[in-house]
Amino acid sequence: MALTFYFHPLSSYCHKVLLALYENETPFAARIVDLGDADERARYRELSPMLKIPALTDEAAGRTVIETSIIIEYLDRHHPGPRPLFPREEAQALEARLWDRLFDAYVMTPMAKIVADRLRGEGERDPRGVAEAKATLGQAYDMIERQLAGRTWAIGEAFTVADCAAAPALFYAATLVPFETTHPNLAAYFERLLARPSNQRVLAEARPWFRYYPYREALPARFLGEVEA
Repeated sequence: MALTFYFHPLSSYCHKVLLALYENETPFAARIVDLGDADERARYRELSPMLKIPALTDEAAGRTVIETSIIIEYLDRHHPGPRPLFPREEAQALEARLWDRLFDAYVMTPMAKIVADRLRGEGERDPRGVAEAKATLGQAYDMIERQLAGRTWAIGEAFTVADCAAAPALFYAATLVPFETTHPNLAAYFERLLARPSNQRVLAEARPWFRYYPYREALPARFLGEVEA
């Protein structure tokens, strides 16, 4: 198979690219990366020197692509499907790129900081940093709430790369700083994202791994299934 996607089932950044792949039913081979295994870690470093997941290899083109937004744009250009995730119109494309970056920078990044802090030993934790990250999430929610007024998806009526970034970022962020009762536009948007078939597939495949999520107790039962609830 021409495309191989290297990922981890719990990773929000990996979910972002999986959404793009599933939106366009792009054929690919999936390879779970175990960075805890020394040999696999060494092999994967050849694909991604900073050991960041995910990565995509295109055997036919002899290329490895890293960084989620770049992977999705590469797919849009070289393995296009029926749903372009980067709009063809210039102003809309710029808006999609902007909101992709905003979701990554101000939802995904502070969310990841909070989760990573829980994995540290007691003497290594950073309560001030966690408080700042939670404040950033609150500010981001306010910004997104305004953006979503009158819109179905992040930039309008078309599902784009921005929504691929939003879905996993908000899924995990909601377990840390809930928005269901405080931001009605955001909450309604989140439900639309959850109803998207591509996202339902991503979450269904991740479900067996949710037991390892550091904030598992905050995951609503509807995401855990009968075995995990």
